[in-house]
Amino acid sequence: MSKLLLATANQKKLLELQRILDAALGTSRVTLVGLGDFEGYPDVPETGLTFGENALIKAREGAKRTGLPTVADDSGIAIDALNGMPGVFSARWSGGHGDDDANLDLVLAQISDVPDEHRGGAFVCAAALVLPNGREHLVEGRQPGRLLRARRGTGGFGYDPIFLGDGQDRTNAELTPAEKDAISHRGKAFRELAKVVARELR
Repeated sequence: MSKLLLATANQKKLLELQRILDAALGTSRVTLVGLGDFEGYPDVPETGLTFGENALIKAREGAKRTGLPTVADDSGIAIDALNGMPGVFSARWSGGHGDDDANLDLVLAQISDVPDEHRGGAFVCAAALVLPNGREHLVEGRQPGRLLRARRGTGGFGYDPIFLGDGQDRTNAELTPAEKDAISHRGKAFRELAKVVARELR
């Protein structure tokens, strides 16, 4: 059985990625480990200006440090009225990394005077696989939709409570994990990447 490193310390994201990859690959094919399994693993600065660059930075570092095939992603929300921002700064838009409530409050304030018909945006995820032999793969998934004016739902994380995907009547935070995986940017990207993982680790 092959081991695959998911280069994230975010437990919610790790569980989400594990669900998606397990569904795509079958739980018997690959043993998934996270950064928490490696004591003293350093923070890797996300210095890229695109989601793809950041995903590759993290995956390359994981493969180099652990010798394992490594999957990493970078994802966020691109809001039309903010010219595609927060983008790669989504997790630290309010200043502190991963403060979901502060990030939500800031975005809602910044687009508070934007009319409903111009509150479009998309969740974007770039997912990378880097192998110890240097081979690299990069895929992208998108979920278009629009931003609501107030939070709805208690599931998910990040900007899920204010994002209503195209064709949906519930926010990402109101969906079950399986429903969200089926339509989300991360679900799309990781299902595509799972095909590559299956080929590379067979």
